[in-house]
Amino acid sequence: MNSNSSDSDKRKLDLHVPKHFSLILVMGFILLIITIVASLVLGARVVSFQELKDGLFFQNQDSYGAIVVQKRISRTVFSLVCGVALAIAGVLMQTVTRNPLADPSILGVNTGAALFVVCGIAFFNITTASQYIWLALIGAAVTAVFVFGIGSMGRGGATPIKLVLAGAATSAALSSLVTAIMIPSTYAMDQFRFWQVGSVGAGSWDSITIFIPFLLIGLLIAFVSAPALNALALGDDTATGLGVRPGMLRLFAICAGVILCGVTTALAGPIGFIGLLATHAMRIIIGPDLRFLIPMSALAGAIILTFSDVVGRLIGSPGELEVGIITAFIGAPILILLAKKSKVRSL
Repeated sequence: MNSNSSDSDKRKLDLHVPKHFSLILVMGFILLIITIVASLVLGARVVSFQELKDGLFFQNQDSYGAIVVQKRISRTVFSLVCGVALAIAGVLMQTVTRNPLADPSILGVNTGAALFVVCGIAFFNITTASQYIWLALIGAAVTAVFVFGIGSMGRGGATPIKLVLAGAATSAALSSLVTAIMIPSTYAMDQFRFWQVGSVGAGSWDSITIFIPFLLIGLLIAFVSAPALNALALGDDTATGLGVRPGMLRLFAICAGVILCGVTTALAGPIGFIGLLATHAMRIIIGPDLRFLIPMSALAGAIILTFSDVVGRLIGSPGELEVGIITAFIGAPILILLAKKSKVRSL
């Protein structure tokens, strides 16, 4: 009996390519290219095809349009890597917690990172991106441990609803602390007020250079852990029978999510809902297999965040609306729908 059950579980973990995966992948890359071109061309100043070509291939061109394109290249690349990081963080957190509503912003991880950053600004006069990163990572890690600890108390352990409630309560409390620290300090408020909305407008090649090593670490952990996380989805007992150590696996996956979320928050501010939007869109299209869901969610996250940035520039022209406002505007209704469906299923 046990042998047959084990064989059945192993068959569930066999590599099964989702239906029409090649077509979906090609369409995804086409959307990505369209989004990148839109990010380079559209904004307060719409550039022509010739100016786009000059900005991309003739770096010595001194026309205004070519210079605008060159400035937007770093912003676009920064937006893409932030989208990838947030989407993968969302996948990992949803998988580890078995909670379809899990997201760095909902579990309070973004707010914890923000609290430590504002403390650094207010009390230690910290102003550089490299310093922000370490504070944000510590804040995100401490908050994640706290939320999971609170959510694990009582009967039933860390249930999805308890984790969401713990994250929401923690996020509200930490947001109050952020406000309390900022109000007495005009300098901290000036430094923090634009960062806290969430924006990729300050993205530069220096920021991208700082970001890439952390992104690669998170990607490596996510891809290496994908088969074991698939086993974990079958239950802790089954996963253990297949040679997986659930506790160690959860620790590694959470660490990867905290790294990706913390670094993104440090450099771009607390941008929410990307993990929810990208992951759920891809789960509906290709299914739950993490070996495909992780890379496709990364692709979707890059597209969604970059597209949201373009929308914010167009709506706010001649200025811009920060991308964090756009993603919240899109993501909040989707979160309500997901919560409603989850409640119906639980009944």
